[in-house]
Amino acid sequence: MIASTPPRTTSEVQYQVMWNRLISVVEEQAQALVRTAFSTSVREAGDLSAGVYDAQGHMLAQAVTGTPGHVNAMADAVAHFIRRIGRENFAPGDIYITNDPWEGTGHLHDITIVTPSYYNETFVGFFACTAHIVDIGGRGFGADANSVYEEGLYIPIMKLADRGVVDQTMMRIIRGNVREPDQLVGDIYALASCNEIGHRRLIDMMKEFELADLSGISEFILSNSRRATLERINALTPGMARGEMRTDGYAQPVDLKVQLTIEKDRILCDFAGTSGLDKKGINCPLVYTKAYACYALKCAIAPEIPNNAASLAPFEITAPENTIVNALHPAPVALRHIIGHMVPDAVYAALDQLLPGLVPAEGAGCLCNFQVSLRPRSDAPAPPHARRAEVLTFNSGGSGARPGLDGMNATAFPSGVMTMPVEATEQVGPVLIWRKELRADSGGAGRHRGGLGQYMEVGAQEGYEFDIQAMFDRVNHPANGRQGGSKGSATTIALDDGAPMRGKGKQFVPHGKKVMMAFPGGAGYGPVCERSTAEILKDLAGGYITAQAAEELYGLAPQQIADVLERAKNGEAF
Repeated sequence: MIASTPPRTTSEVQYQVMWNRLISVVEEQAQALVRTAFSTSVREAGDLSAGVYDAQGHMLAQAVTGTPGHVNAMADAVAHFIRRIGRENFAPGDIYITNDPWEGTGHLHDITIVTPSYYNETFVGFFACTAHIVDIGGRGFGADANSVYEEGLYIPIMKLADRGVVDQTMMRIIRGNVREPDQLVGDIYALASCNEIGHRRLIDMMKEFELADLSGISEFILSNSRRATLERINALTPGMARGEMRTDGYAQPVDLKVQLTIEKDRILCDFAGTSGLDKKGINCPLVYTKAYACYALKCAIAPEIPNNAASLAPFEITAPENTIVNALHPAPVALRHIIGHMVPDAVYAALDQLLPGLVPAEGAGCLCNFQVSLRPRSDAPAPPHARRAEVLTFNSGGSGARPGLDGMNATAFPSGVMTMPVEATEQVGPVLIWRKELRADSGGAGRHRGGLGQYMEVGAQEGYEFDIQAMFDRVNHPANGRQGGSKGSATTIALDDGAPMRGKGKQFVPHGKKVMMAFPGGAGYGPVCERSTAEILKDLAGGYITAQAAEELYGLAPQQIADVLERAKNGEAF
């Protein structure tokens, strides 16, 4: 009689290796999307997410490349796919799709693709990815819509491919409803392809470690992540604090209010008291508010623990329905990031009272994005080659100063996306970037200085006019300092003839005109009198502050300023 082979046991070391492998798998998945996507928002800015999930829909690992708004919202999305599609309808070769703002990642401009993964004909889990696409039809990417129905094509959770066969009827509907059909369809196929790459790498790992399914590694990841996160939370002193901040809103200011409570095994954020729905498209579904509130808490309390379903679970986020941070259908939500990106600073206003010396000052918050819709000039004959084009640019103001360091210049916190290069922007349409440089004196003064915003001047090539969709905040409510630090500089926007423009909304720019923009700086941290002279001199020499600011804000003597500028002119190091 031949003895049976005992079941193979897996050590904790092997599970840790697998955990790291899964993180590398989803990072390869994300990088594949960056390489193959058609939209510059994905290729150049990295506005995407990628993740792997177990058979129950729990997120096990997320890519390093990507945005917390996407990946943390996508952590909840897979459960909706399971519910809508039904497990009994899963099959190898299937691909699922949606851009549902409430069951996806917050607005119609994000396409989420979910792919079930099979090994030896057994369903083992999912791969999911999301990307921001440049156009989804409707009014275009902007805040001017009055309901979600005006904001573009809605794709409910459904099968893009059934057992490997793509639904061509759906693809024709998509093509017929958007301004850039080739670009969008290309992005959809790129999303599906990157999931397939993740699947292949997962199967390689399962073969290498002789896994029949992901139940063992899932239990290891989720149990260890939950234990580690609870340890961080339970090491804190329990307490409650309230934080608030005011932002520009669309036609009237928006107040974000949060009550933060640290308890045993959990941290609660309740946004009761926050402003109600806006009439225009800056409302934020709760899934996106939750994504950024969790991200803020995770960065402050457990930054080294990888993001997954278990490490996010102890952070509980609530808000009354139909407040601006819990917008229900059919509220317009296209620019939900205008509010969502401000959520971390509101959370930190409360957390700073409970854990002083931990969180940064307020920064620019939301991205300083704008989209230009270019067309042949209408006031005179246009060149025969003139064509329509949609160009979306991702830009950033400065981040807030940190308790021990200056803020980062032109850096997107909390979104984490990259500022798009001028060259990449200009090659996708007849847009011209005349100026893009750091904005001196825009960082708030303090013991540590806020990060600088930037200047941008934008126009069109000869023969074109355009509409600009402005998506800015901090025009009337610049970033506030923390622990005695000063405010950052406010956003400004105007035509080159000095005519003022609005911070949000679609606005016409005639042929030959330019839009002049100055993006906001981050606020300072701590009293300005505590900033070291060496740091002030270095800022002056580097052009981060002007001679006027060095004298008026920091108290440098005129002769000292002149000496520093002369040394900088001669190339001397500081």
